[in-house]
Amino acid sequence: MIPLTLEEIAALTGGRLTDVADPSAVVSAPAASDSREVVPGGLFVALVGEHVDGHDFAECAVKAGAVAVLAARPVGVPAVVVDDVLEALAALAREILARIPDHTVIGLTGSAGKTSTKDLIAQVLPELGPTTSTLRSFNGEIGMPLAITHADTTARYLVLEMGARGIGHITHLTTIARPTVGLVLNVGTAHVGEFGGREAIAQAKGELVEALPAEGLAVLNADDPMVAAMAPRTRARVLTFGTGDDADVRAEDIRLDPFGRPSFTLVTADGSAPVTLNLHGEHHVSNALGAAAVVIGLGADVGKTAAALSGAVLLTSGRMQVTERPDGVVVVNDAFNANPDSMRAALRALTAMAEGHRAVAVLGEMRELGEDSRDGHAEVGQMAAESGAAVLVAVGHEEADVLAEAARTANPALEVLRAADRGEALTLTRGLVRPGDVVLVKGSHSVGLEETAERLAEPDPVA
Repeated sequence: MIPLTLEEIAALTGGRLTDVADPSAVVSAPAASDSREVVPGGLFVALVGEHVDGHDFAECAVKAGAVAVLAARPVGVPAVVVDDVLEALAALAREILARIPDHTVIGLTGSAGKTSTKDLIAQVLPELGPTTSTLRSFNGEIGMPLAITHADTTARYLVLEMGARGIGHITHLTTIARPTVGLVLNVGTAHVGEFGGREAIAQAKGELVEALPAEGLAVLNADDPMVAAMAPRTRARVLTFGTGDDADVRAEDIRLDPFGRPSFTLVTADGSAPVTLNLHGEHHVSNALGAAAVVIGLGADVGKTAAALSGAVLLTSGRMQVTERPDGVVVVNDAFNANPDSMRAALRALTAMAEGHRAVAVLGEMRELGEDSRDGHAEVGQMAAESGAAVLVAVGHEEADVLAEAARTANPALEVLRAADRGEALTLTRGLVRPGDVVLVKGSHSVGLEETAERLAEPDPVA
């Protein structure tokens, strides 16, 4: 983080100092909203959540090394007290960006693939200059500003995920970090229940390209009609990516190896080069193309871009994270989140990876689908039935019943089991897997299947 004194932070946030012995004390490390993630020299941001009030952890955060707390009320330890902690965090992020000379903000959004694509850009873009990117999947009004506090004056590029749960959310994020480059990956069904329909999702995602300056760059997915239709909404130069001949940056001759890792030829107007990804699943081709279009649009060489993509690795857990146990069971942890689109991509990857082996799908409920929830779960059940999987473990409650019944109806030969929660899913799956099986674990974050996948990936305790 760019060093700031408590006095400076109070001034730029409109706050007042309480219990501060030295106003010139310097915050020199990033901010955190989880007291367990505080580092010495950092700032603890006390937010009030649905179940937890961060102010209750202020003392713990200072003991862990926080210089002070950004808080809505005095907390008995050094604090900058403000009227609105979120607004103050946004002001802090704006000030940090203002102190970074000659920087470029790259914003990216989409219903699926944001974090994987962000991780790819972050590994390819350093060819052009020092790069800072969003932590994990921090992409909202809390996470994105926190990510910005990790930047310092050497950063040339900042790659920031911009997520939305409604109209106007991305517009707000672009007032905190004004993008010069905007990448829109897709318009799918994630959070469709909150938006009310895909058209509303497209409206919200397009706010990113509307925020770009005339000299900026909009990178749009030519394979997604709703994304391609955003071109008239921006003043910036438009660069498209996809698998069709009309895309400016495209993939040709796509192939998958026995572990579902894609290879393709990266084709642009300035030449072509081979790419072999270390990531699992054909859906990563689109993510890689989006990343390539961003860096090529900023002036990177096609050959160097292809080489960097080929050398890129998985950075964030819970996204097609593959572990092979000593007994030969392969566990695919894609349990960070789920919607019908990402379920489809994961099941396709499972099919490719399990060729010649038994496929097991452990699928949890998908949240935030609104009135489309039952239809969405029925659709995924049918996908699972048609995927070639031998066993389906449906995890959750009513919607998991819908998923399971749809799968049974579509494929009576499929073995379908039900688990009420992540613990039961672990017990069931441990009891049925055998050497050589490929097991996909996927569901919405709130179902908690990440822990199931992690424990399943450990060596069989009975072996």
